[in-house]
Amino acid sequence: MPPAFLREWPTLALLLAASVTWMLLIGYYSELGGWVVCPLAAVLVTLQSSLQHEVLHGHPTRNPAVNEVLVYCSLGLFIPYRRFKSLHLRHHNNDRLTDPYDDPETFYLAWTDWERLPKALQIVLTINNTLLGRLLIGPLVSMVGFLGAELRMMSKGDTAVMRAWLHHLGGAIPVLIYITAVGKMPIWLYILCVSYPAMSLLMLRTYAEHRAHEHAEARSIIVEFCPVFSLLFLNNNLHIVHHAHPRAPWYELPAMYDSAKEDWQRRNEGYVFSSYVQLARRYLFKVKEPVPHPLKRRHSDGAAS
Repeated sequence: MPPAFLREWPTLALLLAASVTWMLLIGYYSELGGWVVCPLAAVLVTLQSSLQHEVLHGHPTRNPAVNEVLVYCSLGLFIPYRRFKSLHLRHHNNDRLTDPYDDPETFYLAWTDWERLPKALQIVLTINNTLLGRLLIGPLVSMVGFLGAELRMMSKGDTAVMRAWLHHLGGAIPVLIYITAVGKMPIWLYILCVSYPAMSLLMLRTYAEHRAHEHAEARSIIVEFCPVFSLLFLNNNLHIVHHAHPRAPWYELPAMYDSAKEDWQRRNEGYVFSSYVQLARRYLFKVKEPVPHPLKRRHSDGAAS
């Protein structure tokens, strides 16, 4: 049997292809122009984010340090890989999925926290719970909350968070140098027209990825037909399969789903969409669920409400 890293050649090939193509696109920015480079680069940054997700789950090698090197330079600029890894692995506690306090990736709030918010902020968060709102303002809303939490932890002396940001800065510097010195591309343009749209694309995947439900397996979505998005999101549209088998590589998930499709759909209690088009038709202008968690009424100190 070949070594693990050779068996994972699809992941290695995508990592290489995404990096080289991004470098070519940015390098030819002056010749191709922003209308060509920005949308294509945003797609590649989205793909690298999906690859970072694959890496933090232990691919393509069994050595975490080697894996981190492969995605050390975060092309999206916004999220430190080490913070993404730490928070996402906490998110994989399936019994706590969507919990406002225990799931670091949830968009739900506890009712008591929701009731304390100013009305204007409640309106913003409600708009953010429509698909169109999530795509337009979701990255900004997420980053404001994320950065606020990160700054609070660093102000309390959390050295792990500090180190994660220092590593992120170390990886961001060569990216910024390449964008400006080689590509001759303004940083503001890259942030607004590449990094932000890339995060918005990721919001399409995460928008309905989980729902509030009493049963843990029924909280994770299945989106079936999406050949382009399946590659871009590395089959995380089959999200219940990923949560049931988080160590399985992305290219094995479709076969795992197809071999027991009815069972998967029974396990997630019919939380199934035929495509992201169907999802958009249902929720583009409609709130999927309320922001306050419909099953969680408690105070932030853990007391029941």
